[in-house]
Amino acid sequence: MTSKDQPSTLKSYVDSATAAIQSAVGTVTGNPNDKAQAERKKQAAAEEHTASHAGAKIGPVSFSNTGEATVDNQERREGQREETAGSVKKAIGNITGNTSLKNEGARQEEEGQSRKAAGQVKDLTSGTADRLAGAAGGGVAAMMGNPDAQSGFQKQHDQGKTKVRGVETDVNTD
Repeated sequence: MTSKDQPSTLKSYVDSATAAIQSAVGTVTGNPNDKAQAERKKQAAAEEHTASHAGAKIGPVSFSNTGEATVDNQERREGQREETAGSVKKAIGNITGNTSLKNEGARQEEEGQSRKAAGQVKDLTSGTADRLAGAAGGGVAAMMGNPDAQSGFQKQHDQGKTKVRGVETDVNTD
């Protein structure tokens, strides 16, 4: 799949802006065709935006609409395990009335959440950097007529996008 075939968040924003302008022109001129075209463009932009965020996350592995898969960084994975272990200890402490175990579990759960959040920041930062470097490098490679380099930069961009979408999934479900 080429980058032209892949849904793009940026393209969806540009198309939305174009639709808004076209709708305004239709309103000013009274042309119903312009307004109808604008509405179709607006709908297509919304669909493009939704598709650009498509993906899945299974445990520590994120998959994107580009076909890329990435694994959460180690700090993020260990933080999740620590958070889960703390939550279990806290629950057992609650059930058994063991205040010490409950407090230890709460502390461990909180430490795990902090560690997971630090890992999410690292993945978000590195994913964003990969997206930017991939997009910029791909643009330069395209201008230089180097399709092999362009393909490599597209892969870097797509892996970065997958990392970012994985963090977004975690943040939106926590």
